[in-house]
Amino acid sequence: MVLDNSLGIEELIHAGALRRELAQAHLHAEIRRREEVLRRAVRRYVSPQLAERILEDVQLRETLLSADDLRTHAVVLFADLRGFTSLSERLEPRQVVPLLNEYFSLLTEITLRHDGTVFHLAGDCLMLGFGVPLEQPDSPGRAVRAAQEMLGSFAVLAGSWHTRFDVDAGLGIGINEGDVVACNIGSSSYMSYTLIGDTVNVAARLCQRARAGEMLFSHTIKQSLDALGVDVGATPLPPMQLRGRSRTIDIFCVPATARAEVTEVPVAV
Repeated sequence: MVLDNSLGIEELIHAGALRRELAQAHLHAEIRRREEVLRRAVRRYVSPQLAERILEDVQLRETLLSADDLRTHAVVLFADLRGFTSLSERLEPRQVVPLLNEYFSLLTEITLRHDGTVFHLAGDCLMLGFGVPLEQPDSPGRAVRAAQEMLGSFAVLAGSWHTRFDVDAGLGIGINEGDVVACNIGSSSYMSYTLIGDTVNVAARLCQRARAGEMLFSHTIKQSLDALGVDVGATPLPPMQLRGRSRTIDIFCVPATARAEVTEVPVAV
């Protein structure tokens, strides 16, 4: 007896085609979901103008959606609240949370106005990037102007805190420029998009050294500002020695009272 397997074969072919269609549909749905997550994240951490430029860049959008690292040249800024420990000791946690929200809201709004990117918020510290993930030729100037606005605006906020709660607080800022890697760090259950590299470490150390009301930046930033024709009244400080380094780093200080002035850059002939 000869068995007719034609019906079974047709069913298998149909089932295979259906599985492929379902897999394709799931793939498209996952791509749309990831793109929507990216759109929400980008619009949350960068300015609306910068967000649209990033989302319109197909290659950059695909890089952000993938697990690929983005290696680039950027400016990294750290801002840290001075007096936070004392503030936490004197106030109840329910009082501290609104103050931190005021602090972060102020600094992130200023960051977005200068087209910076918010990469990290932790405790009382903020890490920002300029020129990443989208290149900005004037990123050093943007970072320094943002830092000056932060120092001036936070001085007003700190005065309000003193009046309301009789607490003293200040803001210290460190800025550095160089090569970084923008990447996803974490585990299968939690990932964070952040910046990695020696440039980041130096910026963090500069922030640690800055006193309340001060902005410290590296010689690399100073060179870039000079090339852009931006004079911020920076004062050179004694070179900073970093742990594990044989060479010191030339650093500069700008107090909150200094204002950035754009000077004429001589035209080469």
